[in-house]
Amino acid sequence: MFITLEGGEGAGKTTQILHLAEWFQRRGTACLLTREPGGTPLGKSIRALLLDPENRSMAPETELMLYMADRAEHVQRVILPAVSAGRTVLCDRFFDATLVYQGFARGLPLDRLLQLHQLVLNGLRPQLTLLLDLPAEVGLARARGQLARGARAQAESRFEREEIDFHRRVREGYLSLARQEPGRFRIIDAGRDEERVEAAIRAAVAAFIHRPDASAP
Repeated sequence: MFITLEGGEGAGKTTQILHLAEWFQRRGTACLLTREPGGTPLGKSIRALLLDPENRSMAPETELMLYMADRAEHVQRVILPAVSAGRTVLCDRFFDATLVYQGFARGLPLDRLLQLHQLVLNGLRPQLTLLLDLPAEVGLARARGQLARGARAQAESRFEREEIDFHRRVREGYLSLARQEPGRFRIIDAGRDEERVEAAIRAAVAAFIHRPDASAP
C-alpha cells in the first residue's frame, strides 16, 4: 500500500506521518517511512539545494527539474521496490506537491508537469492521499514560529520565506486536486490540536483499508 501525506507549510505532516507509522506498527504492519525531497542519498543533496534560502531566486523551471530528479531517483530506488514487494509505504509529500507548488503557485503549465510525471512515475500513484488542510495564514505562522524556536532548520527555510499569497495559492491548489480526485484524497482539518488530527487520520486510513479495492495498485 502506498499512502502520501500532503499539505502546506506548518500543516503537521512530519509529526503526523510518525504517528501513522506507529499506528500501523501496533496493528502488525511495518512501514517504510520516506519523504520528498530527500528520500535517497542523492535526494538529500538535491533537498539541500531546493530548501536553502540562499537559493530563493532560483528559476521555477530549475526548481521543477530538481524536484523531478529527486522523484525519479526516489521512485526507482525506494518506492517502487518496496511497493512491488508488498510493503506499506508512507511518504511525506509526493507528486501532488509539484503540481501545487510549481504548477498552481509558481504558474508552470499543469499539462507539462503531468507529462513529466508520466515519464518519472512509471504508472505509480498513491492509493490514498491525506491532505492536511488549514488556512495559509495559520500554517505559515506555525512554520515561522518553529523556525524562531529552532524547531525547524534555518537551512531549509526557503519556502517559509515566500509571501502569503504564494501559500494561499498552494492551499487552493491542493483543494482543487482533492475535488478532482475525491476517491484518492481525504481532507483532514489540520487546524485542530495534534491528538484530534491524529485520530482523524487513523479513522480515514482505517476506513480506506477496509474498502474492497484498497489493495489495488
